[in-house]
Amino acid sequence: MQLVHSFLEDSAARMPGKLALVCGEARLTYAEIEAMANRLAQALVAHGVGRGDRVLLFLPNCVELVVGIFATLKANAVFVPVNHSTKAEKLRFLAHDCRAAGLITGQRQAETAVSLQPTIPSLKTIVVVGDAVPDGCLSFAGIQETFAAERPSAQTIDQDLACLIYTSGSTGEPKGVMSAHHNVVFAAASIISYLQNQPDDIVLNVLPLSFDYGLYQLLMTFKFGGTLVLERSFAYPAHILKRLVAEKVTGFPLVPTIAAILLQLDLSPYDFSNLRYLTNTAAALSPSHITALQEKFPAATLFSMYGLTETKRTLYLPPEQLAIRPGSVGVAIPGTEVWLEDEAGRRLGPGEIGELVIRGSHVMRGYWERPEASAARFRPGAIPGERLCYSGDLFRVDSDGYYYFIGRKDDIIKSRGEKVAPKEIENVLCGLSGVVETAVIGIPDPILGEAIKAFVVAKDASLTEQDVLRYCRQHLEEFMVPQQIAFCAALPKSSNGKIAKKELK
Repeated sequence: MQLVHSFLEDSAARMPGKLALVCGEARLTYAEIEAMANRLAQALVAHGVGRGDRVLLFLPNCVELVVGIFATLKANAVFVPVNHSTKAEKLRFLAHDCRAAGLITGQRQAETAVSLQPTIPSLKTIVVVGDAVPDGCLSFAGIQETFAAERPSAQTIDQDLACLIYTSGSTGEPKGVMSAHHNVVFAAASIISYLQNQPDDIVLNVLPLSFDYGLYQLLMTFKFGGTLVLERSFAYPAHILKRLVAEKVTGFPLVPTIAAILLQLDLSPYDFSNLRYLTNTAAALSPSHITALQEKFPAATLFSMYGLTETKRTLYLPPEQLAIRPGSVGVAIPGTEVWLEDEAGRRLGPGEIGELVIRGSHVMRGYWERPEASAARFRPGAIPGERLCYSGDLFRVDSDGYYYFIGRKDDIIKSRGEKVAPKEIENVLCGLSGVVETAVIGIPDPILGEAIKAFVVAKDASLTEQDVLRYCRQHLEEFMVPQQIAFCAALPKSSNGKIAKKELK
C-alpha cells in the first residue's frame, strides 16, 4: 500500500542526497525535505491536528508550501491548497466549508488568517512563514529549530483523503474535490508511465501548486525521484527560459496561455537540447499552436492531454499521433476507460457527439459535503458500488478510438437553431496570421437566439475586423461565422492560466 507522502519518504530512503527541489536560491535534497516535513508534522500533531483534519495551505509556490503538503499528510491529515491571491472572504468560505483545523500561511496573509479564528471554531493552529509572527501563531522557522525530525505515528490508509482541491462550479460557489490517497497514487503512476519519467528527469513548474496540474508536477517528480524546479509564475518569461536552460530541464508543463506567449518570443538564443518533453492540458491546444510549438522545440516530444479535477487526467495523445490527428486529445490514460453517452444514456459511436464518461481508479470520491452535486457528477457504474464520472464535456470519437474535444455542455452556443462549439471557431481563428489568442462566446440575440462573439488578441493593429471575418467565411460554415469581433489587449485569466469566459460574458 502506497500513500502520497510515501513519494517523498521512499525517494529519501533510496537517494537521500539527491537534489529534489530547486526554488529561488534554495537547493534541497530529499533527506532535507523529509526532515523539514517531519518537524512540521510533529508540530501540527502537537498542536491539535488529528487524523482526517483539513489543513489549509495558503502560500505561493515556495519551499514551505512543498514541506507543508507532505507534513500535513505525515500528520495523517488532509491538505487543502489555496491560491495565494485568494481574497479574505473566499478564504473564510473555504476554511468554514472544510472546517479547517490548521492553516499554514505567509506573514503577508497572517493578519487575514488570524482574523479567521473567531469565526472558524475548528481552526486550532496557524503556522506563519516569515519573521513577523502574530501572537498565538506558530513560527515555521521556530518549528524547524525545536521539533524532532522523526515521523509521527502513521494512521492513514490508502482509502483516506489526501487532499481537497477546490474547483469553481457553475453556481460560482467553489466545491472541494475529495481525492483519496489511492486516487492520487493511481493517477500519478498512470501519467508517469506514458511520460516515461525517470529519476534523471528535471521538471520545471511555473503553475500554482493550488492547481492540480501544478500540484501533480510536484507529486509525480517526488514519486519517480526526479528534481523539481519550482517557480512562482510565468510572469517573467525570459527568466523562466534562462532557468530552463541553466537547470538542464527535461520536462516543461504548459497551458495554452503560456504556449501563446512562448510562440511570440524569439527563442533562438536558448539551447533547449536537454528538453525531452512538453505537456499541455487545462484547455486543448489548437492544431496551429501544436505545429508552431513543434517548430520552436524540435527536439522535445509534445503530449497533448485532457483532464478535469474530478479525475485528474483522463486522455492523452500518444506523440506519434500528433501529425495524424493534431486536433485530438487522444485516448484514455493507462488503466482507465472512457466512452461517450447522449442525454438518454445511450452509448455513442464514431462521429457522434456526446458527453465523455470516465471509469477508473482516478475517479475521485466526490465533492466535500455536496451530496447533490456529487450525485450529478459521480453516478453508479455497471458493477455494484462503482462510480463513474460524467465530465460535463462534449467530445466526438473517430473510428480508431481517438477523442476530440468539442466544448463544455454549458458553453455550447445555440445560434439559428444550430449548435455551435466555440472551440471549433477558436481553432480556426488561431490559424489566422497575427492572432495571438482568442475566445468565443454566445451572447443573447432576439433573432438568432444567441449571436457568436469572438474576442481576439492580435500582435499589432494591422489586423482588422474584415480580415477576421473574411478568414472565418473561408474556413467555417456560414452559421458558425461570428456576428461580432472584439479586439482586446489581453483576455481575462483565472489564477490557473485558463481564459475566464464568464468575465467576457
